[in-house]
Amino acid sequence: MLKNIIKNLKPSSTLRINEISKELESKGKKIFKFGFGQSPFEVPKDVVDELKNNAHQNKYLSMQGLSELRAAISKYSNTKNSQNYTAENIIIGPGTKELMFLLQLLFDGDILLPVPSWVSYAPQALLGRNKVHWIITTSENNWFPRPEEIEKVILKNKDKNYLLFLNSPNNPSGQICNNLKEISAIAKKYNILILSDEIYSELSFDENFRSISQFYPEKTIISTGLSKWCGAGGWRLGYFIIPEALKELRDSLKVLASETFTSVSAPIQYAAIAAYSNNHDEYINNSRSILKAVGEYVYENLKSNKININKPQGGFYLMPEFLIEKFSTAEEMCKNILEETGVVLLPGSDFGFSKERMLARLSFTDFNGHKFMLNVKKNKKVDLNQLSKFAPKIIEGTKKLKTWSESI
Repeated sequence: MLKNIIKNLKPSSTLRINEISKELESKGKKIFKFGFGQSPFEVPKDVVDELKNNAHQNKYLSMQGLSELRAAISKYSNTKNSQNYTAENIIIGPGTKELMFLLQLLFDGDILLPVPSWVSYAPQALLGRNKVHWIITTSENNWFPRPEEIEKVILKNKDKNYLLFLNSPNNPSGQICNNLKEISAIAKKYNILILSDEIYSELSFDENFRSISQFYPEKTIISTGLSKWCGAGGWRLGYFIIPEALKELRDSLKVLASETFTSVSAPIQYAAIAAYSNNHDEYINNSRSILKAVGEYVYENLKSNKININKPQGGFYLMPEFLIEKFSTAEEMCKNILEETGVVLLPGSDFGFSKERMLARLSFTDFNGHKFMLNVKKNKKVDLNQLSKFAPKIIEGTKKLKTWSESI
């Protein structure tokens, strides 16, 4: 009854852990939700107001997306990246996840995934019947691939088409790619297509975010949306920016869109115009300040001779490696951590690492972002008193995790 390709798939681990956390909470267990990553902040009020004002919009919109929204996005992106995209370069989707899936369906070639990679890239490749090549990385290079590691895979068969997924700031590591220029040189050399997943770009702790599209615009698809910087994950609005050199791919993607999701919710598209047209600098800067302070607190209090960890550089994730030998798999370790401490983590094996490596993803978003943001003063650094008051579960959960690591 079911296709074999589907039988081997499991529910997305990030969504699964959210359901497990809710179930444990309903049974009365105190849970520290360090497993599921979503923005803790509310959608800006002006954007919410526009959603209310456009609730009456009930017509199907263009399958490529509302022209006024695409124009606002192109202007916004051009200002940010000093480029020259037009509204025609943009396609709006119900979250970037769906657009990535359609890209995997239409792409004829192999997929290059750095280890670690977001949990849905590889399963989508499987559904698209694309072979995945995992690219080795190290913590010393911020968990991003070196050009020679990419080239090593390509030299095994230079006749194939390749699509490289590059996610910076990265989920699950919280790191930023510093060797974009070198990666773009290899991509140009072998005519590689790049999907630059920049969904966390507005939450880079260093404000000078750089996109690989600035080095390799002709074959880079930029993928981003509302969910992370705007606190609107449940609104499901993302978009691709596809350069003119990839017009054939863009047209094929539009065809797939017409046969799958048709078009994104009309009220949400109208509301999103405000997200990209109005000034949200203060909202974004406050989000960054809070996330940076929370992430650095967790980092400073976990790093030890038992836990290797890189300092967070953007988004809301850390990727600790536990230097312990008690468990045979990272999944077994995370299960024990949950049982002993109530802290929810995802094993590194969900992101491409071997099961035996004791890596985990930690999301530091278990706090009320609205209350926290109301109490952040402009241009003032977030201090420990504010962290204790507005992110108490982060403080308590971090202490429990540290104590657990020291007792093993």
